Amino acid sequence: MSEREGEGILHLEGVTRSFGTVVAVDRLSLTIGKGELITLLGPSGCGKTTVLRIIAGFETPEAGQVFFEGRNVTRWKPQERGFGMVFQSYALFPHLNVFENVAFGLRARGMPETGIRERVASALELVELPDHGERAVQALSGGQQQRIALARAIATEPPILLLDEPLSNLDQTLRVRTRSELRALVKKLGITALFVTHDQEEAFDLSDRIAVMRSGRIVQIGSPRALYEEPVDQFVAGFVGRASGLLVTLEPHGVRITDGVAWPFSGPNEGTGGPLPNGSSAMLLFRPEELHLVDGEADPSLGDPLEGVVVDRRFRGGVALFQIEVRARAPSAVTNPSGRPPIVEVLGPPGGPAPGTAVQIQPNRGARLHVFPASAT
Repeated sequence: MSEREGEGILHLEGVTRSFGTVVAVDRLSLTIGKGELITLLGPSGCGKTTVLRIIAGFETPEAGQVFFEGRNVTRWKPQERGFGMVFQSYALFPHLNVFENVAFGLRARGMPETGIRERVASALELVELPDHGERAVQALSGGQQQRIALARAIATEPPILLLDEPLSNLDQTLRVRTRSELRALVKKLGITALFVTHDQEEAFDLSDRIAVMRSGRIVQIGSPRALYEEPVDQFVAGFVGRASGLLVTLEPHGVRITDGVAWPFSGPNEGTGGPLPNGSSAMLLFRPEELHLVDGEADPSLGDPLEGVVVDRRFRGGVALFQIEVRARAPSAVTNPSGRPPIVEVLGPPGGPAPGTAVQIQPNRGARLHVFPASAT
């Protein structure tokens, strides 16, 4: 039996899974520490659910290995691994009441009736539905059904909990409340958990670390803050949070957006292909909160003001999100890869300039600006 010591409670090494000619998971490696809550985040079809199914034992990789507590479990059946799983559809049994749904896994393991009653009562107490044991699952709300599915998964006291977009069927208000409760419960129990979602806000709220996936591979893994503030490429920057981009030319102490408009820049300009030389074209990416609308005189220490016109203003509570079409002094000087004038998003006051208003934009002092190769996608 192969052993992997010191690799966390769960370790995937070079895992690959294909369906016909489609490579769903491509040589993926991942280590999860004991008690950690990790989210696989990515667009539909990126392979995140397939990774979850490989860990659970519902799919077998054609290459690579899965280790649990140092043991190679790649060929183990799902019931031999003993992991808990909450499905997107909840997969509750309509012919069984709440108690029997929660007790199902315990009965399958041959637990005595006294132990079953204790475990079910404890699980229902943890999800705050202690008096619902005799109810029919069809009579429950969506949020209550989600809790029952979670209670069934934790009743067996699994070492690892796998969650496949379990909140996607809930309305927005209930999703926000439920994910906070879910994180609190997982941390209270000390369970190691792997969560799958395409919703970055959900991933941020739940996770200790997030693994961003694309085309069957992990592009970047780190804390929510690290992914947001230091994305490794344009894909991560655009998928995790909001980001705007401008084609620029690199200069020794900054970036030139167009004739007469240059901004200071001191961050790394490596992208994925090594350092980018001065004079090369690049894509400058930034978050809406890293820029501001110039009110009065522009501050020359922040760089030259970039001119534009407000095309949309969206209320966001204490702030507004402005969409600004960049208008350079030479109309053709600033474009995005499509050849059209770029739209830049900037946060500002709710009572700020209305659509159609000419404005100027500058980076904030200490703004986090990111430069990547112009050809990267």
